[in-house]
Amino acid sequence: MAVVLGLRADNLEAYVAAIFRALGSDGNEAHQVAAHLVDANLTGHDSHGVARIPRYVGYARDGLLTFNARPKLLRQSATLAVLDGDGGLGQAIGHRAVAEGVARARQSGVALVALTNVGHLGRIGAWAELAAADGMASLHFVNTTGAGMRVAPFGGSDARLSTNPIVIGLPRQDAPPVIHDAATSFIAEGKAMVARSRGEPVPDGALYDAAGRPTRDPAALYTEPPGALTAFGLHKGSGLSVMVDLLAGALTGGGSTRAGVRRLANNMLSVFIRPDGLGDQAAYEAEVGRFLHWVASSRPLVPGHRVLLPGEVERETRERRRRDGIPMDEASWAAIGQAAQDGGLAAAENERLRAAVPA
Repeated sequence: MAVVLGLRADNLEAYVAAIFRALGSDGNEAHQVAAHLVDANLTGHDSHGVARIPRYVGYARDGLLTFNARPKLLRQSATLAVLDGDGGLGQAIGHRAVAEGVARARQSGVALVALTNVGHLGRIGAWAELAAADGMASLHFVNTTGAGMRVAPFGGSDARLSTNPIVIGLPRQDAPPVIHDAATSFIAEGKAMVARSRGEPVPDGALYDAAGRPTRDPAALYTEPPGALTAFGLHKGSGLSVMVDLLAGALTGGGSTRAGVRRLANNMLSVFIRPDGLGDQAAYEAEVGRFLHWVASSRPLVPGHRVLLPGEVERETRERRRRDGIPMDEASWAAIGQAAQDGGLAAAENERLRAAVPA
């Protein structure tokens, strides 16, 4: 696997922001999208990072994205907000959804936010982290209306579901938040995309080819007809995926997965909870600390290793990649450069910014 080592996060973010300005984003939107994508790479979720830029450029070319969208507040109360994302960039509009939830939960103790008709929301864990930074616990359920349909239900062999992630975040006053971020599929679709680019296999049990046969070749997901990812945990993950699709799609009014959808649209149902709205803040903090210590102190299955808590891998990866750089395969790096030019970034500016990214 050919890998470009040491992409500097700050310079990469500047480059990505320039790409989105060339596509049509204003300065604020370009900054929010770039920061979100690069942070996904920093946390080790390359599947939701800058490797997606060629797809976004393709969506823009085909008129499937709205730049500088203005979300519409369709319905609201002291504890509820229903937002239509106007087909805009999810990495920017997600900030509005979290802000609406945090503001209401701060006043009422709890809030529900439904965000519909928005472009790809990126790494959903980022929204739980954002809420936790404001002292809020949060739960997030996300689906697509059909363009992201990549997952076979348990007992089926063709795609009828999206990867439908579930994210839960808990804040802590004097310690990092606890963030669980996972797709209900065996692997996220973007991880298959990255594996294909790197020439690597996917894990055993993650994928069927178009004939319903198990395969480790990620290219099988992109044939015509396509293969399908599997749900994690057999019937358990499949059942959770169905429920997420109904919560994020049917309950919000944004629509559950269906065939024939061309434009990628996410829906997200989010719950925000102010911990001291349920009881004593100090008791909450003490119990979180006690329980996490109890879990982490389990005797390691592998000598020399340790039990990892939700969110620890991402934090440690972020620190390491900020220090050592973000690894990227040459094929993805070349594809981003081509997409930047296709998106309207001047060739000279493209080359100047790209040259500054590798350390």
